[in-house]
Amino acid sequence: MLVYRGFSQAVPSATVLTIGNFDGVHLGHRALLARLTAAAAQAGLPAAVLTFEPHPREFFAPDSAPPRLSTLREKLELLADDGVDSVHVCRFNAHFAALSAEEFIQRVLLDTLRVRQLIVGDDFRFGAGRRGDFALLRDSGERLGFQVEAMDSVTLAGERASSSAVRDALHGGRLQHAARLLGRPYSIDGRVVHGEKLGRQLGFATANIRIKHEPPPLQGVFAVEVMGLPGGPHRGAANLGYRPTANQVKRPLLEVHLFDFCADIYGAHLNVRFLHKLRDEMKFADFNALKAQIASDVEAAQAYFKL
Repeated sequence: MLVYRGFSQAVPSATVLTIGNFDGVHLGHRALLARLTAAAAQAGLPAAVLTFEPHPREFFAPDSAPPRLSTLREKLELLADDGVDSVHVCRFNAHFAALSAEEFIQRVLLDTLRVRQLIVGDDFRFGAGRRGDFALLRDSGERLGFQVEAMDSVTLAGERASSSAVRDALHGGRLQHAARLLGRPYSIDGRVVHGEKLGRQLGFATANIRIKHEPPPLQGVFAVEVMGLPGGPHRGAANLGYRPTANQVKRPLLEVHLFDFCADIYGAHLNVRFLHKLRDEMKFADFNALKAQIASDVEAAQAYFKL
């Protein structure tokens, strides 16, 4: 999959395009991507995605923007898995936000991305003040020579599959429901870094993963499955949060204890899948209480996998 940043020059081929934030790449997104790749194959053109960095809500209201479900890297990996040929990452800044809907159509869709067919979600809005809508796209397509198609929302048991619904499920510890909305378990990627070796002192060595999700969409202690190591997947227990008992950290830290595993994995890039929430993160009176609780958490996670 090719990844482009900015709009300095036109792409080499006309495209079949979709546009969106694609945070989490849930079932609604995946239905849109399936339609995109099918239409692109029929037209003999690349299947292209236009997405934004940062998320527009992070630009307009950084203090109240919702937690991200996926980093840019994670999103790109998921889009590649769904058969996308190229992704165009638009830097969402004041200049881009000021583009009128008509300028967006001409300068971005036509002059740069050479759109031949555009497929968007049924709630898609664009341009300064979000004044652009499907009707404007359809009328512009008829006038300027590109096709426009709207996709209906995907619902599960009457609930619309959306990034907001996934966030609500993760925040509430309903990981199986989040997995149904995503079409896979929710996961976080990250590289193993050196820590303070507190897990070893407590008898439970952990792989420490610094994550970019700030704040993370879920916190607590979980039964997890880890990809990215030989012989995987590997099962374990993980704490995601700010470690309130032992040297509290300012940025979220993911600490993963792998069952029956002993190897030097510093620098490894792991994918941690969250399968079941065991409890919320909490502060303990001392290290002995923390150690006893970790032992109980590990036992509970092992019991989960035996079900």
